[in-house]
Amino acid sequence: MDLTQARETKAQLSDFARDLAERHGVPASPYAVGDDATPADVVRAPTLSLGLAPHGDAGFGIAVRYRLGVPTARSFVRRLAAEAGDAVDVRRTGRIRTLAAQVRPPVATARALGETDRVRPLRPGVSIAHVDVTAGTLGAFVVKAGEEGARYVLSNFHVLAGSPSAQVGDVVVQPGPADGGRAPGDRVGTLAQVVPLTPGEPATVDAALALLDEGIEIDPTYPVGAVTTTAVAAGGEVVAKIGRTTAHTQGRVTAIEMDDVVVGYGDELGALSFDNQIEVEGTGGAFSRGGDSGSLVYREDGVALGLLFAGSETGGADGTGLTYCNPVDAVLEALGVTLSPR
Repeated sequence: MDLTQARETKAQLSDFARDLAERHGVPASPYAVGDDATPADVVRAPTLSLGLAPHGDAGFGIAVRYRLGVPTARSFVRRLAAEAGDAVDVRRTGRIRTLAAQVRPPVATARALGETDRVRPLRPGVSIAHVDVTAGTLGAFVVKAGEEGARYVLSNFHVLAGSPSAQVGDVVVQPGPADGGRAPGDRVGTLAQVVPLTPGEPATVDAALALLDEGIEIDPTYPVGAVTTTAVAAGGEVVAKIGRTTAHTQGRVTAIEMDDVVVGYGDELGALSFDNQIEVEGTGGAFSRGGDSGSLVYREDGVALGLLFAGSETGGADGTGLTYCNPVDAVLEALGVTLSPR
């Protein structure tokens, strides 16, 4: 199928999935489980994620992802796969979670392959976080039009803010607290802006900015030169990232325009559903693990495609999980920034 045909087929399958759900009396979307639903109820709902998967020479098939192997979900998958025909890529992901570091030191730091130490000048790929978060990754440096001299760090909401109660002006440290970072000695800036995440509402990006303190030196050229150009993921690209936990890894874009990607955010936000996401499968091992959230995902030629924020338990090659990324243009537009060349 070409792109237009694939999008039409995806829309038809989405309608078909909703019809199946209505006939079986189960939730048709992640949030159609009732006003009194718990985060666990949302995650267990047998809803599916649908997207576009590269198929053949410049063609597309349908990516069908399901979280848990409950009978209803398996039944839906079989029906959808039959409707989609041969051009279908079905995978069970297990639960999908944000990829901030999950444990406190010394375990979190000892298991990391990337930069968990105090690093100056700051550079992409190092440990960073809100002073009350564990640790994530510094993705890139960005600037705002009309703000001469102001420099910002780009990462995820759940890395630089971590909670709806976080406030602009909160301290950000490098390394993150899970790697021993403390204020005021390791302070590098303050929380400046977030794209809000709201329980029960679909989202597109998990993103935030930290305003760097004056005098903090940076190196935006690490590891592939200054990344200043962006592109829309087309599917099938060979990509890479530099992250706090798994360091430099490579992967391939296995799906684009993924909708209803349900991600666990813990007690405060519960499970959130994301639309229009990019999916990456690692080549030669896992593409990401906890602590890699916030990494910039780029093509071999240094063009940015996405901002890494979540990963699944299974679904990738060799028993590894899949990684999910926000489209980078959507992130930059939501925050009103551009990638910085210096």
